[in-house]
Amino acid sequence: MALFSGRFRDPLSTEYDFISSIIVRCPGCTKAARVVPAPDDSDPGGRMLFRPRRLVCRGCGLSREWSGRVVALSRGTAQPATDPYFGMPLWLQVESRHGWLWAYNLEHLDLIRRFAQASLRERAPWYDTGQNMTLVARLPAWIKRAKNRDEVLRAISRIHASLVAA
Repeated sequence: MALFSGRFRDPLSTEYDFISSIIVRCPGCTKAARVVPAPDDSDPGGRMLFRPRRLVCRGCGLSREWSGRVVALSRGTAQPATDPYFGMPLWLQVESRHGWLWAYNLEHLDLIRRFAQASLRERAPWYDTGQNMTLVARLPAWIKRAKNRDEVLRAISRIHASLVAA
């Protein structure tokens, strides 16, 4: 696979920047569904993480509401990832020999792809606030290793193919 000889600068995004729209596997028809903020949110000033959510499937018409206070963010790559609200398996995930590669949505997947492709990866200076909490800083070591670049990019291509097939 040809290497992209570009530069990647960490945009200082966190996992929370990608939870506004999450693509999951529908529990009714097993097609792609979305977890989005509920349209009738009465508290728009609250934290994005704890706003009411709705699971919507265009395939079978399934619709579920979430307005709880417990959010379970996926950690690690040893097992398949689930969405933080309903616990449904993410659609954008694939297993590799190192672990599971997953993303909440296409923007999240694109950030991982741009990071993996780059031959020069720049982070914020050490004295910049919150640098260890960025999504890129918290990626698993096997995704960050240059020797795994081709495998990570192949896994991302398989994820894109699964979305197109859906």
